[in-house]
Amino acid sequence: MKHSAKDLLRSVAMAFSVFSRVPMPKVEWKPENQRYLLASFPLVGVLIGLVLAAWWALCRWLSFDSILFAAGVTLLPVLVSGGIHLDGFCDTVDALSSHASAERKREILKDPHVGAFAVIGISAYLLAHFALATELVDDSGALYILFLIPAMSRAVAGYVSVASQSSGEGMLSAMRDSAPEESANQALIVWFVVLAVVMLAISPFAGLFVALSAALSGWLVSKMAMRQFGGMSGDLSGYLVQVSELAMLCALMLTQRVMWIWFW
Repeated sequence: MKHSAKDLLRSVAMAFSVFSRVPMPKVEWKPENQRYLLASFPLVGVLIGLVLAAWWALCRWLSFDSILFAAGVTLLPVLVSGGIHLDGFCDTVDALSSHASAERKREILKDPHVGAFAVIGISAYLLAHFALATELVDDSGALYILFLIPAMSRAVAGYVSVASQSSGEGMLSAMRDSAPEESANQALIVWFVVLAVVMLAISPFAGLFVALSAALSGWLVSKMAMRQFGGMSGDLSGYLVQVSELAMLCALMLTQRVMWIWFW
């Protein structure tokens, strides 16, 4: 096996070790093992998508209603990922709510304590996610796009994290320094394009708006990160994963409803 192939496998193992609760062989934290880590990031989303697909199949088999299905759609990604991205979401909400300087906001991101605004933010997020999931139309083929959303959110967050200016030191900076920037960008763009094409193949109307909502989320968060924090960080990347997933879920639900009205 070539050295690059070994590096790839180690990077994939590290991606699952860092961004999920899936047991993985222990891999030494060194630059060559992180070379393809960010490019492998969407694979964690692929796994979450498969878990959601299995949950959907189980709910159909046992005739569970939309409320229990929506609870699984909301909680299963958290269980698989270990909540690492929700942690970044909470820290970012706390920092943004401080209305302080960029330097002070970066300090808040590093603070391990949870503020009141983080609690409010995560409560509102989970409630919104659950409510949107209850409105998904099970009889629509467009529902299959739901299983691609976790991979798409990580492709967007990975690309923005690599392509944007870094706000300083941290895990994300170490990953960026270890990865060839051009190849990581290209790999993440390929991830985005392939996922977008599959979404369009499933449903041209829903796929278009879901993919656009993912791209728009990435653009808006990257602009916010530069303006408010001076660049991207690991917490902001996690924030982008969560925000883009909520935006894509909203886009999927609305397009499903529009198609339901038009065709039924």
